[in-house]
Amino acid sequence: MSAIPTPKEGWFNLLYFASAKSFTSKDFDTFPAPLELPALFLRLEEMYNGITEKVLGSSMVTINLEYVDVPQPGDESSQVVTIKEGDEVAIIPPVSSG
Repeated sequence: MSAIPTPKEGWFNLLYFASAKSFTSKDFDTFPAPLELPALFLRLEEMYNGITEKVLGSSMVTINLEYVDVPQPGDESSQVVTIKEGDEVAIIPPVSSG
């Protein structure tokens, strides 16, 4: 992965790894902040049709190197995470061993 530029003011970076990188054909995207995590997933599905089922449904997410809970549809009990300006968010698909 090449060096990721610092996002412009009011934005955050989303990094893609493994199958997320293959699916999007990108190392990263930038998005305006603030943005709630479920809204980010909806935006990704709009940009990359099928990413929810093929990648996001089985991936983990970090914000500033800290793993965060990904709310499941219809789960009202979990706290919604809001991504802020300058945050570094990563989509980390499962890694197979062998």
